[in-house]
Amino acid sequence: MCCFSRSVSHVARTRIFARPIDRERQVLVYQMTFAASEPVAMILPLPFKSGARPEEFKFLDLSAYPKFFSDLGDGFPTPGVGVDDRRYAGAPPTARKLEVFQVGSFEASFVPKLADFNRLDERFRLDPAVWRSLPGYDEMSFAVFQFQPGQQEVHPMAFLFPRRDPRRLFFPTLHIHDGNVHPREQFDHDLYEQGNPRQAPATRGWEESERLAFQFMKTELTGEILHDQSHVYRKHLSGLLKNEDTYVLLP
Repeated sequence: MCCFSRSVSHVARTRIFARPIDRERQVLVYQMTFAASEPVAMILPLPFKSGARPEEFKFLDLSAYPKFFSDLGDGFPTPGVGVDDRRYAGAPPTARKLEVFQVGSFEASFVPKLADFNRLDERFRLDPAVWRSLPGYDEMSFAVFQFQPGQQEVHPMAFLFPRRDPRRLFFPTLHIHDGNVHPREQFDHDLYEQGNPRQAPATRGWEESERLAFQFMKTELTGEILHDQSHVYRKHLSGLLKNEDTYVLLP
């Protein structure tokens, strides 16, 4: 799941794909439907590699492939549909505004550290008290996607970044939908991944696609996001679970 800067009335069909591009970098793709009564930002915390330059974060445009996750589901015997019910120190006021990128139909920014949230419009930040309740997040970076009010399904949001721990693949599943962090939340959505192409992660409890990625995905539209000669793996998270991000140990 994700964190929203303002309350949202509805979030559904959350799907996340992750793949290690190399020893340090991973790609992440995210899609959901949501409804909000005012402009809102979705904030994804990221374990950005310490010492890496902000320029090493890269947004990827998947607006030409809105059916990315629908096609991923078609690679499995029973296509999965994910449905979900539901400290920072201020930077100096003269700090330069964060760069805003146009990625398909939405605007997005990369926030290198918590202090840099003060360089975003106030509507697109979370209350500082939220971050103080999450002590592990003072070392995180953040991808921020800005949306207009209304009910909508945005096209898949994709980006590439150097992760802090090369042994683990990261999925942003922390929930913040009402401005508060709850210890446990209802999970009902799908995670997809391609780990090391030479080693299938079957022992980790992930369902394996019936075919190779190029046989059911439009890989000409995905660039480096997919490894076209590998299978895809899927895991469904369901029920009342600990409210935290998800890490998957790589082979």
